Amino acid sequence: MKSEHGGNIYKYKERMYDFSANLNPLGMPRELKKAIVANLDSYEPYPDPYNREICEALAEYHEVSPEQVTCGNGAEDVIYRVVCALKPKKALLIVPTFSEYEEALETFGCEINYFYLRDEEDFVLNDRVLTDIDTGEYDLVFLCNPNNPTGITAGQKSVMSIIYACHRTGAKLVIDECFMEFVLDCESYSVMEEISLLPDVIVLKSFTKMYAMAGIRLGYCVCGDSALAKKIRECLTRWPVSTVASKVGITALKAEDYVDRAKAFIAVEREKMIAGLLSLGLKLYDSRANYIFFRSRIKLDEALLKKGIMVRNCSNYEGVFQSEISERYYYRIAVRTANENQYLIERLTEILL
Repeated sequence: MKSEHGGNIYKYKERMYDFSANLNPLGMPRELKKAIVANLDSYEPYPDPYNREICEALAEYHEVSPEQVTCGNGAEDVIYRVVCALKPKKALLIVPTFSEYEEALETFGCEINYFYLRDEEDFVLNDRVLTDIDTGEYDLVFLCNPNNPTGITAGQKSVMSIIYACHRTGAKLVIDECFMEFVLDCESYSVMEEISLLPDVIVLKSFTKMYAMAGIRLGYCVCGDSALAKKIRECLTRWPVSTVASKVGITALKAEDYVDRAKAFIAVEREKMIAGLLSLGLKLYDSRANYIFFRSRIKLDEALLKKGIMVRNCSNYEGVFQSEISERYYYRIAVRTANENQYLIERLTEILL
């Protein structure tokens, strides 16, 4: 059964404040909207099945070869293609984390083991995971950085330790960096600059979150090994990327001022939200992304829905153990505009105080 994601506004007839989807609160950049209109004449023919324009633009942006880049219909699509190409027999998931890894692995009949991050360790990744990888049981390991739903980042030292462990044991490593652009000092956490030296690594990226273009599906991965990238491309459908997605993606790569402005805005608003949530006695975790993961003593999502607010109930994440008995309920909320964030804090205050 497909797990439900955030952002399902279509369930509700009335207007909702949507804190369940982790999209940039500044909205789609104006340049991208202009690109959609400016390229109307190019939408009549079939798209390029090899996605050459967008792959070349991404290769230039990341300073890699176009042969290392594979594009798809969103990051979710690329995840499925990676699993299809690798055909792993056994995989390791570091949980709680994005549910699509598990669903893709199950689709292709892969056995799954879980490495559980612990609440008592604030869901921070540590060297315990290396013991699991060093068993040599796994063909594939997934690491989400920053993690979803917690927003916690693993430092480069920790990530490199996992990379070396995977190399020692012959496992491929997928590092999901779809939220990395929201981290202020992302260069301290991303491995993209070293990707060409890491033949066992696949870095996953998405345009959805930073550019607020969830309805225009565009995700991609960059492989350290171009032969591996070729295998992933061979698992794609004939036209994995629409022409409009390609044109918008190329334009997005040039919108550096927008990205800088968004990161700065979100960093300020996140700190204001954190202060408000802490004042309500909620347990927060160290998110560096555009969303906040927290624990409450009482259930909040249904009460907030009555006030027109959607939040992400994290009870269906593997590795999130919540119960009425232990008074532990976990939620993820996106950082939105200043007015929306203030509205959320006010409604939570009504519920909790």
